[in-house]
Amino acid sequence: MEAYKRLVILVALVLAAAVAANGQSSVCRMTQDGLTACKPAVSGQNPVPPSPACCAAISNADMPCLCTFKNSPILSYLGINPAMAMQLPAKCNMATSTHC
Repeated sequence: MEAYKRLVILVALVLAAAVAANGQSSVCRMTQDGLTACKPAVSGQNPVPPSPACCAAISNADMPCLCTFKNSPILSYLGINPAMAMQLPAKCNMATSTHC
C-alpha cells in the first residue's frame, strides 16, 4: 500500500511538472479554474449538478486526453469519482459524447 501511495504522489508530481513546464495551468485543455468548477459535481456523497462554468470548461476540454485518466488512481486520490466525471459531458448536454 505504501508503494501505491508513492506511485500516486509521483504521478501527481509529474503532471504538475508537465503543467508548469508548459507555462500554463491546464491539463487536457482544462484550466485550473475549470477543474475547480467541476470538482463539486464529481466528488462527495451528494454531488451537485455541474455549474455553467464547469460545462464551459468541459466543452473546451480535450476529451480523449481526459479519458486517459479514467482508470487513474490519481482521481480517487484527489477525491474525484471517475464514474461521475465520465457523466459530465452528458450532464452538460454536450452534442457529442465521448466514449472512453
